[in-house]
Amino acid sequence: MQIGPHILKNNLIVAPMAGVTDRPFRQLCKSMGAGMAVSEMVSSNSLLWGSEKTRRRANHEGEVDPISVQIAGADPAMMAEAARYNVAQGAQIIDINMGCPAKKICNVMAGSALLQDQPLVGKILDAVVGAVNVPVTLKIRTGWDTQHRNALAVANIAQSAGVQALAIHGRTRACAYAGHAEYDTIAEVKAAVKIPVIANGDITTPEQARQVLDYTRADAIMIGRAAQGRPWIFREISHYLATGEHLQLPEVSEIHRVLIQHLHELYDFYGEYSGVRIARKHISWYTKGLVGSAVFRHAMNQLQTTEQQLLAVNEFFSELAGRGRRLTYVEPEELVA
Repeated sequence: MQIGPHILKNNLIVAPMAGVTDRPFRQLCKSMGAGMAVSEMVSSNSLLWGSEKTRRRANHEGEVDPISVQIAGADPAMMAEAARYNVAQGAQIIDINMGCPAKKICNVMAGSALLQDQPLVGKILDAVVGAVNVPVTLKIRTGWDTQHRNALAVANIAQSAGVQALAIHGRTRACAYAGHAEYDTIAEVKAAVKIPVIANGDITTPEQARQVLDYTRADAIMIGRAAQGRPWIFREISHYLATGEHLQLPEVSEIHRVLIQHLHELYDFYGEYSGVRIARKHISWYTKGLVGSAVFRHAMNQLQTTEQQLLAVNEFFSELAGRGRRLTYVEPEELVA
């Protein structure tokens, strides 16, 4: 998989997720086998660039190449300026968000709301591609709603503008995350354009990854929610695609080690107050479905310090280790809920 001058080590990409794909999470997924990870979206509003949140999202210190930063907005000039700003901060790829279904994004005509206005899509893409000397990629949905699936038209606009890769989530904006992703539209787009196409949506197992790649003929797959608390999914998929065989579930000791390392990275990145609160959701994802995790998660959310969190996590995994070397899930399907 190649995007501009960047040759990825494989075709597995971490989807941009607001509040999730911060630098610690991106680094972890890359170390676990992802070929690329896209950042949380950065607003194109220059008034926000001095905010602590934006400065943190533009922090790529020590991050493994390539560094892909997603920007969001609806004004071509502002989007171009945001692209230049982020390249100056170290971005090696600029990704444009036209896929987010969140109301607060769509209400300002950004994200997937842009799919309703194809001329504006073209203006934004032209402006951003012309503003920077790094590859520009685009993430979209299949359309605004099931009666208006226009991913193919948008893909052609993107290709003409010089966009160098296109990620498509197999749902419309109206679908949000309900129902099941459909891959027919992705396959149609892939057959019609020459730029790399990345399939996204409901890819939660190695088998599904193989099936989606085979069905759509996409160049890569993008994984979002299934990697929450399960960053090793990338090495599992990579191994399965290469060999047709499954890796064993991680041992309790490894998951314990990965989670503790992740927590320390979060504390260092956000500081104690915010780090503890942001860590809660990650701890919940890592432990969801494990024996005794419901009571543990409830207690965890009451803890206020890093020391208390680390002690509780260590105690929980020590109890798990006493049950066996490998994890046992009470309800495996919860892993991808």
